[in-house]
Amino acid sequence: MRIDIITVLPELLEGPLSHSIVKRAQDKGLVEVHIHHLRDYTNDKQHRVDDYAFGFGAGMVLQIEPIDILITKLKSERHYDAVIYTSPDGEKFDQKMANNLSLTNNLILLCGHYKGVDHRVREQLITQEISIGDFVLTGGELVAAMITDAVVRLLPGAIGDEQSALSDSFQDNLLAPPVYTRPADYKGWKVPEILLSGHERKIHEWEMEQSLERTKRLRPDILK
Repeated sequence: MRIDIITVLPELLEGPLSHSIVKRAQDKGLVEVHIHHLRDYTNDKQHRVDDYAFGFGAGMVLQIEPIDILITKLKSERHYDAVIYTSPDGEKFDQKMANNLSLTNNLILLCGHYKGVDHRVREQLITQEISIGDFVLTGGELVAAMITDAVVRLLPGAIGDEQSALSDSFQDNLLAPPVYTRPADYKGWKVPEILLSGHERKIHEWEMEQSLERTKRLRPDILK
């Protein structure tokens, strides 16, 4: 898998994508993550990639030309399954979407910034828009890092125990059940006896009951 991320602040992505599971997946050759500095693709002598919006709105807007130059270059080199723009008004990112994206081969992630991008980018170059919630960040770099992390950890071989990813919250539209580790008794706070019983069927039944109870109580919206 290959993920190309377009940004005006590449340094915000270097840390999150250079550690833990994403780094190990890259070291294993399971994924290539390429960060592209948008300022390297502008014809402006001052390397500007933003300008004032037409009309009377405040704030700067990312220009279409450098984005088009870079995306056109990337698409001339390989096929991309999706060109994604990180935007507050995009489709809400969830585990199902992460699963679907993990089955693709090549992705482009365009990080929003300032007041956004020239809308012609969204009309002509973008195939999917993604949001992580109903709030606004300074830029889409953190969103791109989150999407990359959520997708890469699902790739076969990225996690040592692949069953671990399959039992994550939201994989089956339920929250995960409570988990415990040693010691079994700490200050009188005890691990549920069923988990110490070794009875696999009963433990699975308990976990399902807990998942349902927690989902009904904490996130009834996802049961709908």
